[in-house]
Amino acid sequence: MPHVVTVFLRHGGRVLLARRSEAVGTYQGRWAAISGYVEGDLADAERDVRRELAEEIGVHESDADLVRAGEHVSVADGGREWTVHPFLFDARNRDIDPNEELAAVEWVHPTAIRERETVPGLWTAYRRVAPAVETVAADETHGSAWISLRALEVLRDTAAEADSRDAVASVARRLRDVRPSMAAVENRVNRVMADADPEPESVRRRAETAIDTAAEADDAAAARAAELIRERGFDRLATLSRSGTVLAALEAVAAAEADVFVVLVSESRPGGEGVGVAESLAREGLDATLTTDAALPGFVAGGGADAVLLGADSVLASGGVVNKVGSLPVALAAARADAPVFAVCARDKVCGDDRFVGEDAGALYDGEAAIGTENPLFEVVPADLLSGVVTEDGVLDADEIGAVAAEHAALAAWDD
Repeated sequence: MPHVVTVFLRHGGRVLLARRSEAVGTYQGRWAAISGYVEGDLADAERDVRRELAEEIGVHESDADLVRAGEHVSVADGGREWTVHPFLFDARNRDIDPNEELAAVEWVHPTAIRERETVPGLWTAYRRVAPAVETVAADETHGSAWISLRALEVLRDTAAEADSRDAVASVARRLRDVRPSMAAVENRVNRVMADADPEPESVRRRAETAIDTAAEADDAAAARAAELIRERGFDRLATLSRSGTVLAALEAVAAAEADVFVVLVSESRPGGEGVGVAESLAREGLDATLTTDAALPGFVAGGGADAVLLGADSVLASGGVVNKVGSLPVALAAARADAPVFAVCARDKVCGDDRFVGEDAGALYDGEAAIGTENPLFEVVPADLLSGVVTEDGVLDADEIGAVAAEHAALAAWDD
């Protein structure tokens, strides 16, 4: 039985579908993901994936990151049988160069698979790598903007398959509550459910719109932050953890000013996601320096940064920012050095109130002594240590944050 790889390339909540041309031997004219035969060891199927991405659409290793490999799918059709090995990759952009095997390509919501004439088993293969409530809950690498998009994808895909609003609402409640420190997850799920009609199809359509809107908002917030950096003339910045919005802002500035732009990044324990940030910045040509979480406040207090950029897992109604542990010491150090501190995020991260429910990174001690442990993942940076919260609408002050908070609090009424 032949083995094939099927690659779902995702960007901003949409995936790339390709219509097979007359140059291929099977399923001409059908829609598919990027696919090809496994030519070597099944344990090294990612090599075949990378080959197909490069050959069929010109996407190379530096252009896309592996998200997950899914359980294989056995397909039988018209007397033929084969085994499909699905993969999901995140593309850095939507720039592709299709070869002669592809008659057309489109970036679509994966639910379009259910409406088109596709190769057999394509929806099943997608569901093997699609995000789930459990993956949203367990992600300790990405920032809340990224995770909230995955939550919306779960809601969209659930609604596409559901036969009742109750089934969709049950998943929506789980998504809303699974990351209590991340306001964007709750707000974006609540908005879909509040705006949709009772039927699952309405939820699906609303979720698709919300995914596109959220991706645009995150990009716009990054663009606003990049403008602020350029306008203020900051050329030595410090950051920590992995905020996709902060990273996009820094990369945007780097594209124009890499020769004078320096970024100090802490490693961000225990996940080490700051290492990936430093690597991404270095690939963009920035002078990126990686340091420890403990050392970053000292560098900032000593004048090592013109400004500090923080991500935000949430913005409290009173203006404080919830972010990765280590943010508060850096903000205090910046105050000592008279360096401004800006949080960068979409306005959907504003909470409807001042609740802060932390998450724990796990035990610090497994010995026999009676020692309690505290190992929080997040902490609050008070509003008086912040110079502003940069969103897609510009820099919000305390009154504006309060107004947004009231809007978001009202969204929860769908579940009353």
